[in-house]
Amino acid sequence: MVKEFNRRFFTGISFLFIMPFAIGSGSSHSVDRSTERMYLDKHSKEFVLRYVQSNTPTLFSIKQKSHLPFIIADSIFRQYDLPSSLKYLAVVESELNPNAVSRVGAVGAWQLMPATARMLGLRVGQGVDERTLYNKSTRAAARYLRDLYAQFGNWLLVLAAYNSGEGTVNRAIRLSGSRNFWELQSFLPAESRMYVKKFVASYYYFEGQNDEVSGGLAANVPHQASLGDRQ
Repeated sequence: MVKEFNRRFFTGISFLFIMPFAIGSGSSHSVDRSTERMYLDKHSKEFVLRYVQSNTPTLFSIKQKSHLPFIIADSIFRQYDLPSSLKYLAVVESELNPNAVSRVGAVGAWQLMPATARMLGLRVGQGVDERTLYNKSTRAAARYLRDLYAQFGNWLLVLAAYNSGEGTVNRAIRLSGSRNFWELQSFLPAESRMYVKKFVASYYYFEGQNDEVSGGLAANVPHQASLGDRQ
């Protein structure tokens, strides 16, 4: 049973590594940022499997409340010429919770820090915090992502910079001598490496072959399946 499941799962998961991915690992300065296509690195396969196995209930719960937030994000990202799949950043950041607050003071679905939010045009302070307004905060996040792409020209580096800051990513580029995420990732903080891979796994969960009952192909991963039995 486990072997049969694994055959079906890897048949499904292979689309991540065979078909183009809208947030890929290569470096490009494509004019149309929204349609850039590059290929994923093979090293994310193991993490995707582990992540969807252990987080299926949470991801399914998020999927149930994602319809309106995703419609809003899709519309805004189109206006900013950004890939619509960037909306899954809010899944990783906050599970789409507009009132989420981190231990370091990041707030909202996009987990913006006060200084960053103000820089992006949001009002924060004196009884007002527009980071909790999904429409406005999504526009702010879109501006930030657009600016990061203008700097790095590589979506996986953009994701890493969104998590750890531009300086951290620039340092990793300098130390590694590469602008390929998979080659420089060891020079990034562990949290940032995991962050990018969580995004990849979330993308797979939501963009996989849809199943009306389970909420996606990844949701079919049995919780009790042993990674040691995958051979």
